[in-house]
Amino acid sequence: MLYRKFGKTNEEVSFLGFGCMRLPIINGDTTKIYEDKAIKMIRYAIDNGVNYIDTAYPYHGSGFDKGGESEPFVSKALRDGYRERVKIATKLPVLLVQTREDMDRLL
Repeated sequence: MLYRKFGKTNEEVSFLGFGCMRLPIINGDTTKIYEDKAIKMIRYAIDNGVNYIDTAYPYHGSGFDKGGESEPFVSKALRDGYRERVKIATKLPVLLVQTREDMDRLL
């Protein structure tokens, strides 16, 4: 796996990341992640050098303004020591932020 230094932190981040926007789903329902299969995929990527995981608030949800299942799922997938091996990127849905409390709740 190839890595590059990230910003001023000099953290090494894999060129290849694992995006969690389109994980395997059950019966065509984007809100129902096929967890066993998706966990195997993510852990395989990490075991083979990927250390960058990308997710966001609306991924695997039923609409942009509703929280999706990707972020909670990623926390499950990264149990058993996998969390310490990766950097996670997520995105704040800024169109939904009106107050500091909104930002804290959404991020």
